[in-house]
Amino acid sequence: MDFNDTPEEAAFRAEARSWLEANVPSREELAGLDEIAASKLWQKRKYDAGWACIRWPEEYGGRGASAIEQVIWNQEEGKFSTPGGVFGIGQGMAAPTMMAWAREEHKRKHLPPLASGEHIWCQLFSEPAGGSDLAALRTRAEKDGDEWVINGQKIWTSGAHYSDYGILVVRTDPTVPKHKGLSYFFLDMKSPGIDIRPIKQISGGANFNEVYFNDVRIPDDQRLGEVGQGWQVAITTLMNERFAIGGGGGVGFKQVFDLARRIEVDGEPAIRDRNVRSKLATWYAQEAGLRFTGYRSMSALSRGDIPGPENSIGKLVGASKTQDMTSFAMDLMELSGAVTDPEYAERHGLFQNAYMGSPGGRIAGGSDEIMLNILAERVLGMPQDVRLDKGIPFNEVPTGAN
Repeated sequence: MDFNDTPEEAAFRAEARSWLEANVPSREELAGLDEIAASKLWQKRKYDAGWACIRWPEEYGGRGASAIEQVIWNQEEGKFSTPGGVFGIGQGMAAPTMMAWAREEHKRKHLPPLASGEHIWCQLFSEPAGGSDLAALRTRAEKDGDEWVINGQKIWTSGAHYSDYGILVVRTDPTVPKHKGLSYFFLDMKSPGIDIRPIKQISGGANFNEVYFNDVRIPDDQRLGEVGQGWQVAITTLMNERFAIGGGGGVGFKQVFDLARRIEVDGEPAIRDRNVRSKLATWYAQEAGLRFTGYRSMSALSRGDIPGPENSIGKLVGASKTQDMTSFAMDLMELSGAVTDPEYAERHGLFQNAYMGSPGGRIAGGSDEIMLNILAERVLGMPQDVRLDKGIPFNEVPTGAN
């Protein structure tokens, strides 16, 4: 396979780079803005110039670009420090699900504001009693005329406290096996009956939330897929989630490599130590493998396919790589690695913050163990794990309360 740009791709790359060089917000321009305001400023600027969500169809807010053009744009934008993390769930997970399952009127209504940064979305999947088994969820929905009444609890919901909309999986039929009794909706996060409670994290932030539903009403019109088809719709979201977060995010080989060139160990740059170089070589190889695996996923998307189990490789390797690299970076910084104040810390605390957030990356979108099971069963063809609840109606599955 030839990874060099064609003349057309080279021209597109030059156009993207030129626009980015002229339009990426400066630090002074972002001064005084919080993460949400800064992200919305940058997203709207991209949208107005036709650079937001470029693979999306034009009628949904994109520019109908090809998969390789999306890769090129991501590569070029990744060379700059830009805000925008608050849109990852909406654009990387909710939007592909809406495109695959939503009615046309909903796509035209909700996708352009997502592309422009006007709206932020969250994902309401995990529950306290479910662990890593999404299909074991207990939040229930009961039909009442043309509406569904939702009661239950979700947890670890990133950004729920500042989101405008959310995607939600609930149990609509407890009398069938767990995977068959689920339905999928999207909803307004300002709906009456929603109670959002932030969870304090080790980093000092509170990006995760508990979300309680107390007689929350959702129109049946906002259901994605048929009643009982929620698991199939959720798979669309999960496959795109693993694709979106597979790289680990935040800290990559380049940042750690640059640190190793600047930090001294025993009076010499750390990069001269063969053990340091060995670690860097391993991470470089892993990052290259993740990049090319990502290209396979982009090729699947360009054919209209749902990203497959190869995204479990990306997430499994990427999340642990980030944890390993940030831990090593802090070791290189010795005592200064404990400094988290962005005014004094190396690279404004990039490594420290990424290290404290990295364990979450090994859980979000499916834990390491779930990823290993997916690879074993769906890629290697190994026998499935023993599942004692297989084929049993959900309301007959033994629980700790039985």
